[in-house]
Formats: sequence, structure tokens, C-alpha cells
Amino acid sequence: MNDILNTDTIAAISTGYSSGGIAVIRISGKDAISSADQLFRGKDSPLSSCASHTIHYGHIVDPSDGTKVDEVLVSLFRAPRTYTREDVVEVSCHGGMFVAGKILSLFFRYVRPAEPGEFTKRAFLNGRIDLSEAEAVADVISSDNDNFLKNAERQLSGALTEKVEYFRSKILYESAFIESAVDDPENYSLTGYTEELSKKLDELIEGLSALSDTFSEGRIMKEGIETLIVGKPNVGKSSILNCLAGNDSAIVTDVPGTTRDLISEKIRLSGITLNLIDSAGVHEVSDTVESIGVERTLSKIREAKLIIFVVDSSEELDGDDFRIIDEIQGKNLIVLMNKSDKPAGISEKSMKKLANLSKYVLQFSAKNNEGIDRLGSAISEIFLSEKGLEDNDIIITDERQRAECDNAVKSLSLVKRSIEDGLSEDFFTIDLMDAYDALGRIIGKGVSEDLIEEIFSKFCMGK
Repeated sequence: MNDILNTDTIAAISTGYSSGGIAVIRISGKDAISSADQLFRGKDSPLSSCASHTIHYGHIVDPSDGTKVDEVLVSLFRAPRTYTREDVVEVSCHGGMFVAGKILSLFFRYVRPAEPGEFTKRAFLNGRIDLSEAEAVADVISSDNDNFLKNAERQLSGALTEKVEYFRSKILYESAFIESAVDDPENYSLTGYTEELSKKLDELIEGLSALSDTFSEGRIMKEGIETLIVGKPNVGKSSILNCLAGNDSAIVTDVPGTTRDLISEKIRLSGITLNLIDSAGVHEVSDTVESIGVERTLSKIREAKLIIFVVDSSEELDGDDFRIIDEIQGKNLIVLMNKSDKPAGISEKSMKKLANLSKYVLQFSAKNNEGIDRLGSAISEIFLSEKGLEDNDIIITDERQRAECDNAVKSLSLVKRSIEDGLSEDFFTIDLMDAYDALGRIIGKGVSEDLIEEIFSKFCMGK
């Protein structure tokens, strides 16, 4: 693996590319400290004589003319106790992008620009973290809800690695036992072994399948839920969008048909990200522009993972409501009985029809911001496991990890088939080791160089 590790010294801005209080420039590699000595002036100069894990006050200067560029703090970390296991220098300067960019350009006289994700790639290649932990770094950075962040931090701490290594150790033991028994039958007996192995395989397949099955929940945590707010005109769809988003994304008036196109907003509710879309009201129209909006709504119904069907609880259902009901049958569905602050005007018969449509028929008032918690609980119940994310749980959020889990299950299932077909035990080890290798690829053992490059190219610059 180390043959793909470029040992050039690299540098990049590791904070966001915008103005702020401070910016941090990170340098990593064998020339990190010496390059900093070319630019840093302070009472602790030169940095090459300073101890590791220390911070030093001074200035960055342009060595060509001695001009002070900025007042800085320089953090010094010596290998191997660093993020990359290389010498690392971090320069904290004022947060204007011009000054940070100027300091970085001075460093580029001595080092090269880092590629996206190259610091974390070096941490992986130098053995500080495994591949699943490296991927968790990106998840922590990109997280936009509590559940996803909690799971990413758990994976970063090695929870997925621990689970994968547990399964691998069980598989390796069985493979080693078979090989020992084949080579030394006098000391290792295979009598009755296939029945015992079959039971162990069932346990492994069940455990790995359960881990793979968490991916559907993990994808929701990572990507959010495509959620469509649908209803006839003037039932309060746009008001509900604004209520949930906490702003005035959608125009709200008493005029039916105000929303004529899809309006999107990303929100967080009960630890889940919703990619929320407010749609044009579904009703019979003659206006050409409005009819296009209605058709787009009907098309979006087929794509959405969750439908929030808004009903005006102060009125009886009408033909437009029933047209929508026909379109949303069989979808993940929550009915919001909006305008619950008004006297109820819907019949008991209509309420029964809505109850048959969905188990989640919730009272809601966009005007008074009432019902948001109930809505969040219903969404969690639909999409997340009942027990929630407990302290010892880990959820797969990456398609690559899920695929390798499934590959391991397939290989173990082939061992089961070999047992059922009465094949000799030495055939079992081939598929056992295939399962072992598939799980190893989850944590970065045996992965290709191309895959490594692909994974880290998706990281942000400076990380």
C-alpha cells in the first residue's frame, strides 16, 4: 500500500474558504518544519529547535524582502504523533481569504498544494486510521443532523472496525481449523464438524445481513428523505413549509394557486434531514401555467419517499382531495389536518377514509406552530428503527461498505451450499477466505489503488 504514498510535503487551507475570525493553514511532510522556518519569525525561532505539540507566537514574513504578512500562532507537531504520522505544522492566521491565500502562496515556494483529502489519505496509508474510519471523517464534516453525526463519530472511533474484525476473526478461525485438520487429521478431528460449522455460518450470515440491512437507515441519515408536501390549493402547504423551515421560503396568500412550481427546502426534524418540497395545489385548472405545476406535482408523487398530505380540517373533503388520495395510495404517508386552530368541519366518514389511508393522521396548525413534534415522531417511526441509535449500534452509511457486507454473505452462503452438497471440507476454505477478504476491504485491507484515489478525491480540500 505504501507504494502509492507520495512523500512530498503538502500544504492547504484547512478551514472554510470564506472570511472568518481565523484561518488555519496545514503543512504535512518531511519538510513541514523547515519550510515554516523559512517564513516564521518569533522569539521561538527556529521552529526546528522546538519541542513537539507546542504553540508559538510570531509573524509570517515574505523572505524575499522581510515584509510582515500577518501575526500568527504556529502549532508544531512532530511525527509520529500527528494526524498524518508525518511532521505537521498548522499556521493560525487572521481569517481573511486574501491574507490566508498570501501565506499559502509563500509556502508553495517550498512545498506543493495538497490534493482533496490528501491529509486523511496519508493518515490511512500511514496506518493511523483504517478506511472505514477515514470515510467517517468525511461523514463528520458533511453531517447535517444529529443522528448522522452521532453515527459518524462512532464509526470514527472504530465501532465499525471492531464489528468487522469480530466477524473476520470467526471466519479465520474456521478456515484455520479446516486446514489444520486436513494437514494433521490425527490431532484435529472433522467428525461432526459440518453440522457445527453450518450453525456457525447461520449466525455469521444473520449478523452480517443485519449489518447490511442498516444501510437503508444509514442512507436516510446521510442523504435525507425526499419529502413532498401535497394537497389542494389553499390548505396551507406553503405555510407548513415555512413553519418547518423557520423562514418565508414560500409565498403565502389567501389566493388559491399561489404556488405554481416546486419549492425546495432542506430542514432537520427529530434528528432526520428532510429534503422538503412544496408543490402546486392539485385541482382542476384551465390556466396553462398552473396546469404545468399540477402535472409536476403528480410526477413528483411517484418519486418521493415520503408524502405529507395536507388537508384543511375546517372543511369537508372534496373532489380535489379525493383525486390526491387516489394518487398517493401505497406511499409512505402522513396526513396533516391543518388549521386545527379553527372549528372542525370534516365529517366522521371522511376521517375514517383518511385513517384507512394512513395510520398517521395528525392535528396541525401552521398558524400556531402546533404539531411539529408529532410530525417528527411519526417520520422517525416510519424510517428509523424502533429502538433508535443506541450506544453500541453502528449503521452503515456507505454503499461500498454495504456491497462488501453482501459479498461476504454470498461467500458464506456458498459454504453452506457446499455442506449441503456433501463436498469435502477443504473446499470450504476458498469461500470462507473470500468472505474474510470482502470484510477486510471495508476497513481498507486489500483495496485497489484506484478505489483509494476515488474515495479520497471526494473529500474537501485541506482535509
